[in-house]
Amino acid sequence: MGHLLVVESWVGAMSTLLPRAIREAGHRFTFLTRNLHHYLRQGNGVAAHQLLTADNVITAETNDLDMLLPQVQRLHEVLRFDGVITSCDYYLGTVARLAAHLGLPGARPEAVEHACRKDLARQRMRMAGLPGPAFAVTEDWPGTQAAARTLGFPLVVKPVDLCAGMLVRLVTDLTELRAAFDALDEFPVNARGQRRSPRVLLEEVLVGPEVSVETVTVDGATTVLGVTDKSLAGEPWFVETGHMFPAALDAAAVAAVGDMTTAALAAVGFDRGVAHTELRLTAAGPRVVEINPRPAGNQITELVRRGTGVDLPMVYTQLALGEQPDLTVSDTGVRSAAISFLLPSRAGTVAGIDGAATLAAAPDVVDWAVPAAGHRTGDAVSNNAYLGHVMTVDTTGLGARARAEELVAGLKVRYADELTGALA
Repeated sequence: MGHLLVVESWVGAMSTLLPRAIREAGHRFTFLTRNLHHYLRQGNGVAAHQLLTADNVITAETNDLDMLLPQVQRLHEVLRFDGVITSCDYYLGTVARLAAHLGLPGARPEAVEHACRKDLARQRMRMAGLPGPAFAVTEDWPGTQAAARTLGFPLVVKPVDLCAGMLVRLVTDLTELRAAFDALDEFPVNARGQRRSPRVLLEEVLVGPEVSVETVTVDGATTVLGVTDKSLAGEPWFVETGHMFPAALDAAAVAAVGDMTTAALAAVGFDRGVAHTELRLTAAGPRVVEINPRPAGNQITELVRRGTGVDLPMVYTQLALGEQPDLTVSDTGVRSAAISFLLPSRAGTVAGIDGAATLAAAPDVVDWAVPAAGHRTGDAVSNNAYLGHVMTVDTTGLGARARAEELVAGLKVRYADELTGALA
């Protein structure tokens, strides 16, 4: 039985999938966090969150690596960890540093940093000679304005160190660019209290369908498990509205995106772990959007498991413990699996969701969720805005995506101010 140190976590699907995988693999874990209340708030009032069922729950300042390294070293001397892991992007670098410090398995810290930081990943891919969008990295408004004039509009504006599509925006002129720049400037600290980089990434717009490639890398050798397609809500934001695995692509396209992904991971030096790399299928060929050196979110790992039998949270756990995962694809009987997300039409307080009864009765629905009355929602400007989801499977072909989208389209969000006439 191995003992994993779990350092922080997202509070979405992976916050339950990862603890489940650890337990099902016969291992145990200690959970380390700087803010226990962040996870206590996720409880459903009936049972403790799975993260809090750890053998030990310890509070430490996870945002200060200089303090954390000696503290975890002392914990290691008593509790004896066999691996370190996280599902939260903001702590992937911390985990890599901790693993290296303790002499435990893991990706090289430099590789994780190069993959996580969007500007560093772009620079590494350019150095490796990989084709990609024209881009510039800036830090102030005069530099941003000058770089935009050189690149030309339209452009995609990105923070170099945020997740879930936060503050990623398409801009078509200097006015929109200024608004995007100011929004980033007004967000100096991320959701976990970490000071953000002031750098801004400007990129040429990549035109074409978006997909992601799910991979496992062991000792520098990358295995492509498959390609997931994506649905997007539309400009100027890049909110993902759904996914299907496998993507409806021909063999040549699958091979091309797999090859580009493998080359991109090699360019950043990624040598061990699960990765989720997003690409656009442009007229000139596949181009990388970003590299994520961790399992996919948005329950894509569940789509992969239903389609291939490979449990990526389990593989992620095994790699963190230094084990050799079994990546053999099995015939699960599922030909496609998809998830579609319910987005709010506007900000407000949810009074109810009409149509949910249909989901409970549908035989091809394997998972679904909608919010309870009283849920407060903002505008749909990032992947953090989801109100719920529907996951479907198709045992005959590639119809899961259309079916999931059909079911979500049948849901209607009622807002409290529509009932009372008062402000929500």
